[in-house]
Amino acid sequence: MSTWEIIAARTKELPLELQLQVLAFLNSLTQARPPRTLKSPAGLWADLGIDVGPEDIAQARQELWANFPGETP
Repeated sequence: MSTWEIIAARTKELPLELQLQVLAFLNSLTQARPPRTLKSPAGLWADLGIDVGPEDIAQARQELWANFPGETP
């Protein structure tokens, strides 16, 4: 039995009021939603006085990849 058939069968067993709730829920799933905007991660540490610049990122990348592919334990 497919997922659709299971949903249809289970919905048919419900009283009309609950069937209408299922329909409303399905409608809410298919409504267009505004796209989520990504915010800068800098806002997460803005009040901590942390300043991460391009040099810091370059250094972190260099440290991260220094031993690649390295030995695995």
